[in-house]
Amino acid sequence: MKRTAIFVTAMILFFFTALSVTYAAETMRFKYSQYFPTTHKISVLTDQFCEEINKRTNGRVEITHYAGGTLTTAPKMLQGVIMGISDFGWCATGYNRGRFPVTDAADLPLGRPNGWVASQVADDFYRKFKPKDWDDVHVLFLSATGPNIIMTAKKPVRAIEDLRGMKIRGIARFADTLKALGAAPVPLAIVDVYEALVKGVLAGTLSPLETLKGFRFGEVLKYAVASSWRVANTNTFYAVMNKKKWNSLPADIKKIFNEVSMEFKVRHAEVWNELDIEGAEFFQQQGGQFINLSDEEVKKWENAVQVVFKSYKEELTSKGFKSSEVDGWFDYIRERSSFWTKKMNELGIKSVLK
Repeated sequence: MKRTAIFVTAMILFFFTALSVTYAAETMRFKYSQYFPTTHKISVLTDQFCEEINKRTNGRVEITHYAGGTLTTAPKMLQGVIMGISDFGWCATGYNRGRFPVTDAADLPLGRPNGWVASQVADDFYRKFKPKDWDDVHVLFLSATGPNIIMTAKKPVRAIEDLRGMKIRGIARFADTLKALGAAPVPLAIVDVYEALVKGVLAGTLSPLETLKGFRFGEVLKYAVASSWRVANTNTFYAVMNKKKWNSLPADIKKIFNEVSMEFKVRHAEVWNELDIEGAEFFQQQGGQFINLSDEEVKKWENAVQVVFKSYKEELTSKGFKSSEVDGWFDYIRERSSFWTKKMNELGIKSVLK
């Protein structure tokens, strides 16, 4: 009996030891890279995403989050995911001009009032057209900021003529919009803009309202052209995963990733909107002023940016896309913008810009 008890005890210990080893071996560990400051709401959301995946997989997946560009900087984010430096990446497409030719259509000055609407439109666009832009990675979801509007530090902009020659921060397709409006675009990374504004290297920036608080631009910017959202670009963001790592996941884990991603697509859209509202409030608390243009003046701006669409279409048709195909992208974005703006109003979602 004694030997039997010892044997049973030994087997139980062996079983739990083996189970522990198996569990440890099956735990999948990943790295998530993005460049927002650790305290920014987007970073907080990324933390929550990682925690939710860990919770829903019962610990089978652990994701370590590297914020603030500590693993890969914004311009190197996508390549970092492709090469496996990180397994996940969150970044704006604008940091790699030319890398997302079709998706760039969503970044043109088509005027969406806030991040909630822009996020829905960006993800809809991806799922409708599935551009080859994303063939090298697995897309979890796309999101987008609110409109990038003209904001200046010293000189107010009340007419398109006031922009002539002004050094305004703008990257990728945003630079094209600034050129069309007569400004001189300066392609700086978002993390370098504050100092450039303080030193007077920049007269202003073409950025979403959320940067007024999230990156403290509201401390140095004094004027914001609210009406410029009508010709505003939005920043398309991506949450992607290394394709090889995605393909290696078991089916049940993929299902969890898909479910959590769709939930966080919604949460990101809500947060972008919250950030715009908070940014506008912070800006005004610092003494900042919003400038509203007349309808006649807005029409001048709308006419001026038509060259951006013309240039984009010429670029894409030179790559083999049909002119009618590109027009279809524009029409789809406008249709979805109207749809989600109407939905926003029906749901009572607040918006600084309307």
